Amino acid sequence: DWSVVDSASACLENSVPYVPGYLSFREIPVLFEAYEKLRVLPDLWLVDGAGIAHPRRIGLAAHFGVLLDVPAIGVAKSRLVGRHDDLPAEKGSRVPLEDEKTGEVIGTVLRSRTDVKPLFVSPGHRVSIETAPEVVLSCCTRYRLPEPTRAAHNMVTALKKTIPSS
Repeated sequence: DWSVVDSASACLENSVPYVPGYLSFREIPVLFEAYEKLRVLPDLWLVDGAGIAHPRRIGLAAHFGVLLDVPAIGVAKSRLVGRHDDLPAEKGSRVPLEDEKTGEVIGTVLRSRTDVKPLFVSPGHRVSIETAPEVVLSCCTRYRLPEPTRAAHNMVTALKKTIPSS
């Protein structure tokens, strides 16, 4: 059952410009504000962004997980860094995402549905590189995105419609 147990939102004015690779500096303050409002805390966080598959190995999921000391996994819709082999088209297919220079495995390229674009999964904090794609795949039912991040995206989309544009 993927029903939402609890949700919280926050809206803060943001003066930090968007710069690729520095997303957490824009997003962390509002994430913390929403986190403080939650009545039920999850055992593990799926974050729409990179974990360690990041130029400085501290993407949004890693930053969030470390600051709150909570298990977190980064689930990105596009590749920020790394190289990988071709991925079969079938759901559940996966290949390692490797650092271009060192060859270190920094994540997993995961096909969450047959014939759809893959997800780029990387540990954020307190989750192994092997466990992260297993957890994400178990949360992918009928859609490309895992249900928790999909529900959050839908909630944000609905909330945006209630905010007057400036």
